[in-house]
Amino acid sequence: MRKRFVVWAAAFTLLLAGCAAGSDGAPQDTGTVTADPVVVRYGISNAWDALMPYNSVSGSNYARIIYDKIYDRLAYVHADGTLSPRAARSWKSVDDGYGIEFALDERFSFHDGTPVTAQNWVETFRLMTDPDCPMLGRDNFSVLAGTDENGYALSEHSVAAEAVDAYTLKLTFKNPTSPEDFLLDKNREFYVLPTHLLEGGVSADLMDLDLWKAPVGSGPCKFVSELAGSQLILEANKEYPLGTPGFDRLVITVMDKSNLLTALISGDLDYYAFGGSVSADDAQVAEQNGLTVLRGTVPNTFFELMLNGASLPDARIRRAVELALDKELLCQHSTNGLGTVTDSSIPPASPYAGEGSAAGRDVETAKALLEEAGYDGRTYRLACTSNRAGLAALMQQNLADAGISISIETVDSATMFAGMSDGTYDMGIASHTPGPLPLWFVGTRLTENNNIFHVSDLSEYGVYIQRIQMETDPDAKQDLVQALEDYLAQERPFVPLWFGTALHAQSPTVSGIDYASSSFSNENVWEWEKQE
Repeated sequence: MRKRFVVWAAAFTLLLAGCAAGSDGAPQDTGTVTADPVVVRYGISNAWDALMPYNSVSGSNYARIIYDKIYDRLAYVHADGTLSPRAARSWKSVDDGYGIEFALDERFSFHDGTPVTAQNWVETFRLMTDPDCPMLGRDNFSVLAGTDENGYALSEHSVAAEAVDAYTLKLTFKNPTSPEDFLLDKNREFYVLPTHLLEGGVSADLMDLDLWKAPVGSGPCKFVSELAGSQLILEANKEYPLGTPGFDRLVITVMDKSNLLTALISGDLDYYAFGGSVSADDAQVAEQNGLTVLRGTVPNTFFELMLNGASLPDARIRRAVELALDKELLCQHSTNGLGTVTDSSIPPASPYAGEGSAAGRDVETAKALLEEAGYDGRTYRLACTSNRAGLAALMQQNLADAGISISIETVDSATMFAGMSDGTYDMGIASHTPGPLPLWFVGTRLTENNNIFHVSDLSEYGVYIQRIQMETDPDAKQDLVQALEDYLAQERPFVPLWFGTALHAQSPTVSGIDYASSSFSNENVWEWEKQE
């Protein structure tokens, strides 16, 4: 199953209005008044690793925020879990829940002016599931009929993506799947490619094309230039159907988060949100220097204490660890009042969130559970990154009150996760970007391929996860989610700590611009909004 393609050059012309060159080459006033171009300088703390959206080694959000501007997805998934149209105007379930039809917006076109059709989407899916194509993250396609468990097409054109007509895309799944669940789970993984620019060649060469050095997409921004790993310049797509961003150029610069506030105050940046935020202590300094400090409207971080089920095999000991922790104190220490204590990985605002609040600290019950379980006083090894050493010290004190002994080892993030995976550490402090689906966390961390908590028997979790994934009735799904939450609370393979929001600072230049939030939503990562 090999395909051939040729990359056709796409030329972009920048029109300069309001001036002309005289015989000496100097600009000449033509009488037309032009406004200065609006340039927004945005900082991120880590670089994207590719400009081809299916070739990101990290699969990180640092890359996704770039792809989201150049390319298009089927829908917007907002931070609160709601959906709104993007490349697709609407969607509906068909074939008894096994299929979804997307009515594409006919107004969309690629940056070279070519219309985006259902066939472009189908050809994208076929390319990405072709075994000859060295794409990354292929397993995201494994939910589609006609693919194997790794997302490879079983045969040429077997992947169940169909152009019903020019602007109707149909996807068929292996299991019943609601449009909402599919979009909440997979929308951020799928981008439409300019397949009309690909003819001839072989799929194995796809990722090496010069096209990805100056990519052509259909998103709200057009590529201008890149300094690899350092800076990316985009310009507003004035023809974007869902609203033109309120700037002419977006300059994205990689900058260490420790320089965040200084760069904003000095004017080197206008905005810096993802990968770094303003601390509560620095907020007053920022405001005194004329910056606008904004608090996130939804939680953007989930904190947990990872537990090694092999070295803490008794659920009573794991529960005692949770009861011994003063979550309110720990949360306050880490978030300066910007966090919400939880006993679940489901965000508080989610429709799947249970009623009530997290149970408070209960040292006496923790001691009783430890005695009942026969805890022998062994010392557990807790791993954390250097910026969480203070948090780990507070945990150490909390656990000591209940008679649990721990030693703290400060390591980098990769070492911590590797140590939890291979059983070196008994506990670890981690944080994640939460998603709107109820299984965003447990659905990926309680599986045979990623059993980082070393749960001895995953069968019960597997049953719950499969039933929740296949259930299409909202009320029945809610009941199943609650049943899983009850089981998690009983077994406690990990300790949920809190959800945190962030403080972001921006310059006055940014606060006066309408960014057309529909053009800049990026899942739960960052979302430009008009500032009133």
